[in-house]
This record gives sequence, C-alpha cells and structure tokens, in this order.
Amino acid sequence: MKIIASGLLAAAALASPASAQGVADFYRGKSVQILIGFPPGGGYDANARTLARHFGRFIPGNPNVVPSNMPGAASLVAANHLYNQATPDGTVMAIFASSVAMEPILGNKAARFDSAKFGWIGSMAQEVAYCGVWQAPGVASSWKEVGEKETIFGGGAAAAITFQHPMVLKNVLGAKGMKVVSGYPGTRDVNLAMNRGEVNASCGLFGSSIKSQWAKEVQSGQIKLVIQMGYNKSTEFGDVPSVFDFARTEEDRQVLEVHFHQQLLSRPFATPPAVPADRLKALRDAFQATMKDPEFLADAQKVGLDIDPVTGEEIEAALKRFASFKPSVLKRAEEAMGR
Repeated sequence: MKIIASGLLAAAALASPASAQGVADFYRGKSVQILIGFPPGGGYDANARTLARHFGRFIPGNPNVVPSNMPGAASLVAANHLYNQATPDGTVMAIFASSVAMEPILGNKAARFDSAKFGWIGSMAQEVAYCGVWQAPGVASSWKEVGEKETIFGGGAAAAITFQHPMVLKNVLGAKGMKVVSGYPGTRDVNLAMNRGEVNASCGLFGSSIKSQWAKEVQSGQIKLVIQMGYNKSTEFGDVPSVFDFARTEEDRQVLEVHFHQQLLSRPFATPPAVPADRLKALRDAFQATMKDPEFLADAQKVGLDIDPVTGEEIEAALKRFASFKPSVLKRAEEAMGR
C-alpha cells in the first residue's frame, strides 16, 4: 500500500506542473472577457474594470483582460448569456447582481440557469447595502418616518436590488408609506432621478458606491441613510438601523435572510458551467492573488472600492444554504418582491 501511495504522490507531483503549463499555454496570447451586467459608471462597472487592470498578471500565460458592458434586466441578460451562450473554455466571465443569482431559487422562469452550476470565481466584496432618502422639506428622514410618510423609491428591473429591496421592506416590514417606481437602468440613474426630484429615495446603495460616488451627499446629510441590509451590521456611516432590527417574527427574519444575507456575494464573478477544472482553479487562484496584490489594492483605494473578498467555494456554500430554506419561506420571499 505504501508503494502504491508513493507512486500516486509522485504522479501527482509530476502532473501538477504539466497541468499548470497546459493552462499557461492555453491562455498565452488570448484575451479573457469580463461581461458587466450593468451600464458604465456604477459600482459593478468600477469593480470589474479595476479587476481587469490587474487580473491578467496572475492568470498563467498572462492573457489580456477586456471588460465590456452587457446591461439589461438588472444583469439578468448577462447571467443568461454567460450560462447559455458564452464559450465554456475559461475565456469569458461575468459580474452580475447577487439578487440575480437568487432568481432561479425564487422561481423566476426568465432566469434560464442553475446558479449552482456556474463556475464561481469569487466576489470582490461582501458588502452592506443601504436605502437613502434625498432630503427636502417634508420628506422622511428616518426609517420610522418612511413607514408613515409617502416616500417614492426609484427602482430598476424586477431582478434589481433597487426594485427588490424596497419591495421586500414594504411587504415584510409593513412600511405603508413606501411607493416604488421601477424601470431605471441602474443605481446611478435612480440617484440622478433623486437629484432631479423625480423620486425621493433609493435602495441598493452599496457602501463602496457611497464612498466613491455619493460621499459628499451622505456626509452633508443631503442623502439620509435610513436602513441597512447586510450579513453583518456596519457602523461605517453612523448608527444606521439594520433591517433585522425590525423583524417581527422568526419567519419574517428568515424571509429577510433570503434577500439580504446574499450580500455576502455582493460583487461576484463567474464563468459558464463546464469550464475545465484546471482553468477554473487557475482563475480562482489568480482572483485571490489579485485581491492581495498591493498594486491592485492601491488602485481600488483610489477608486473608492471596499475589498473584502469571498472565495468561489464560499459562494457555492452560500447558494446551497439559500436553496435549503423551507418552501414556505421561499414562497413568502418570492411574494415579498411583489411580482
């Protein structure tokens, strides 16, 4: 048995460099495309383009990394394309909303994929999302007032957290004053609509996006953050109450977990299913190496990004946990989105 074990170890030692060389030979001279499921100018776009500037240095063979925008249906278009049309050879990956990854679990037939079968590379952050109200005479300035005064929230498509988060808050927490106007292409568009006075408020404001795009408005009090949604409660912007502070029953809490614990994978990257295992591993290893690289971290800080990475394996485990919720909880979670 010892001889056999030694032989297997020797074979593995020989196979590993050969496999690594094969991956390097494959990627050398090629380009890796990153599809961005949102329009230019938002947080997902900033994360993907910052990654693209450094990622290729850590992929064996050092391919070029080319970001390109594929917006539509709050990134559902990009997720469907990645799963059903993109070449599964390790040269195409995408970033899309964590809420989109949950769509098949919540019964959305337009989500033509099985989230567990994507090749999950990792997430650049496990962020906290906020809802904020643009301050003007007579508008709400706290979550309690949002429940009492009419407050118009701008939202994106049905799969966007800018639509889903306010709908869930309205339907699970009973915030009667909330009204949601959907159809905006992205978070940046909703925030511009707040500025123009078309709407009063927005959800889906990630902490990193606030720091990179709306720091002045939040610091001055022009945008008042009234509630936060995340795996952990943050004090980064002061004492903003957590959505879980307002859960009235244990089932309410579980429904809120379905929607808001997914923030663990708030900036996720994936490949199509069936990418060769050695190439997926190389992309995962390169991603984690990039997340620790001083040049990348300095660039991310300059752009205003929070880097708190999650591995591909951790994303897979989270998705399995979400899928294990009782059908009654998942049904309530689906109904809470108002679809």
